[in-house]
Amino acid sequence: MPSFQHDNLEIAYLDEGEGEPIVLVHGFASNKEINWVLPSWTVALKHAGRRVIALDNRGHGHSSKPHEASAYTMPLMAGDTLALLDHLKIGRADYLGYSMGGRIGMYLALNHPDRIRSASLGGIGASIISGPGRREQIIAALSAKTAADVTDPVAKQFRVFAEQTKSDLKALIACMDGLRVQFSEEELRRIRIPMLIVRGADDGDIAGPGAEITRVIPGCEYIELPRRNHMTAVGDRAFKEGVTAFLEKRP
Repeated sequence: MPSFQHDNLEIAYLDEGEGEPIVLVHGFASNKEINWVLPSWTVALKHAGRRVIALDNRGHGHSSKPHEASAYTMPLMAGDTLALLDHLKIGRADYLGYSMGGRIGMYLALNHPDRIRSASLGGIGASIISGPGRREQIIAALSAKTAADVTDPVAKQFRVFAEQTKSDLKALIACMDGLRVQFSEEELRRIRIPMLIVRGADDGDIAGPGAEITRVIPGCEYIELPRRNHMTAVGDRAFKEGVTAFLEKRP
């Protein structure tokens, strides 16, 4: 598995296919295989004629896992994605992110639009303004002795998922604690790159309301996935078809 050094950390990644590049950034407690390979995102995008690039965020997968919250600020985590593009000598790429990866994508759209041609962001909604839902409960769930000790049902899902992905719980706690970023409506109104937001209809606890935020971002498109929540939306066929169609018409 290829990797490169950035910020004194080892960042694992994949680079497959040919065509215009798209970089994929996974969600919290996940990794590039769970988020993108197993749900057939990489296959679908390569079939659509794309060069598919995905990384394991710091603290996740096969990348380095510091235990200090200061290692997980938004500029540092977004910087890993930019460093990967630099490492591969890619000036500008389309972007696909889910949940935490969606927040990173929003940051890049605002602060580095010269590197991001378009942004397809899943698993986010109005919580990008108000802050992630259940942050403190999720930290408590990850800190609990066992998943059985967690009473909050949504936070418990994250603990169980983190165990399923064999994640480093201390690194995830540091990541959740360090990645504290919210966006104002004024900032979102400044976005000028093409953007698509995709959200499960039952994702109110984590993502927050969906359609409202898209009315703030100029020209933003929105897809809502029926009967999908934060954990089940990522592999939905309509999500893949929506992103593929969005990319096909992207200027």
